Amino acid sequence: MIYVLLAQGFEEIEAVYPIDVLRRCGATVKTVAVSDECCVTGSNGIPVQADTVLNEVDVSDARALILPGGPGRANIIKNEAAMALVKQCCDSGIVVAAICGAPEILGALGVLVGRKYTCYPGLEKGIDGVFADEVVVTDGNFITSQAAGTSEAFAFALAERLCGKDKADDVYKRMVSGKWER
Repeated sequence: MIYVLLAQGFEEIEAVYPIDVLRRCGATVKTVAVSDECCVTGSNGIPVQADTVLNEVDVSDARALILPGGPGRANIIKNEAAMALVKQCCDSGIVVAAICGAPEILGALGVLVGRKYTCYPGLEKGIDGVFADEVVVTDGNFITSQAAGTSEAFAFALAERLCGKDKADDVYKRMVSGKWER
């Protein structure tokens, strides 16, 4: 099972893009509301119906945990049960993927010390770890990415890690990804 934590104010594309790509790859993905209500509203006002709520999650079957950024990351940091779940995944060697501001969650737990990571430009000043100004960074069981605009790269890094390169490449081609240039 791949879990995606959704807290009020999460960045929608940073959650939905990986969910979509992983499901296209055949992975089982479950969205988890950090609050007691399954309807979670993102930072751009888009309501998302989560599959379950935090107090009903048992990560013993987890293959990965995805943490979208956005202002909602502060709601995860303030929630003791959410932080305990994230810490449990980090300590268990489960893949933990954080994008944009969500590496702050990992920084608050102290799990990035000595680890290479990336995040939204400027937020690295408050996170102990080895910052790399790269689109996606993988270090052990951590995958981090920079921002909403890197959601595609983030999603496919996860797909390759969790579903295999062949499957990720197939979905990438079928989605006609990477074609637009500015």
